[in-house]
Amino acid sequence: MSKNNRFRGTGVAVVTPFRQGEVDYAGLTTVLNHIIDGGIEFIVCLGTTGEATALSSEETTAILSHTIEVNAGRLPIVFGPFGSNNTLELVGKIKSSDLSRVDAIMASSPAYVKPTQEGIYQHYMRIADASSKPVIIYNVPSRTASKISYETILRLAETHPNFLGVKEATADFFAIGKLIKHRPEHFMVWSGDDYTAFPTMALGADGAISVIGNAYPYHFSEMIRAALRGDFVRGAELHLQMLDIHPLLYTEGNPTGIKGAMEDIGLCSKEVRLPLTPLSEGANEQLLEEIKKAKLDLPINS
Repeated sequence: MSKNNRFRGTGVAVVTPFRQGEVDYAGLTTVLNHIIDGGIEFIVCLGTTGEATALSSEETTAILSHTIEVNAGRLPIVFGPFGSNNTLELVGKIKSSDLSRVDAIMASSPAYVKPTQEGIYQHYMRIADASSKPVIIYNVPSRTASKISYETILRLAETHPNFLGVKEATADFFAIGKLIKHRPEHFMVWSGDDYTAFPTMALGADGAISVIGNAYPYHFSEMIRAALRGDFVRGAELHLQMLDIHPLLYTEGNPTGIKGAMEDIGLCSKEVRLPLTPLSEGANEQLLEEIKKAKLDLPINS
């Protein structure tokens, strides 16, 4: 199996459980074992869903170490707290990070400053030069206010061998199609939005990095596996089963929705850190009702 094939399928952007303001490491153990046992293919530690921007550097290091310990070599780990609009500072952070026990890093595009495509290109080239591990580009304009064009992504993929792939959270299927059609053989494409994962797979993507997979890893990863094996009837069935839940997970921000669902099924507390606030009672009731309608609390049909 090629090294890249280890990342083919479902990654879960793991939440960071809290209890009374502190990181809940027992809860994190429960969540990690739940998603690994649920059949996912790789772990994303401290992406957006992990509330990386609300953590201290000491907490970030401790969470990664705990994740590595609990995982015990079972799945590849992507380390994802590398988003910044300060390129020099970010390069220094990557160089000073101990990446010896992770398999790749993920970096979101610069936020707030709205750089040109040339600026984005040079930013990522500095990241690729600095990282001792392969780099996943994270294209998420809804958060950064700056979209990475498919031309820039292809230019990066063709120029630097350290780019593993791109997490695409644009819902721009023309651009995603162009990426998949023209990418180099080694370069992977994952959906970065749960609701677009199945149609992205239909274009020939390699998998998805999921939020709902924190709570329902088998349902989501089986949808991705079905698409990978060409069973689009089964994939569509699972996609439609989860479809009405996805928007409810984000009505009050991420990861507030998924943490609400996870508390309801006994995985961890719905506690988040400011400026986020826990899922409201009304939103939680609506989410629970939709999950009940979707029958996600029942065993998946084979």
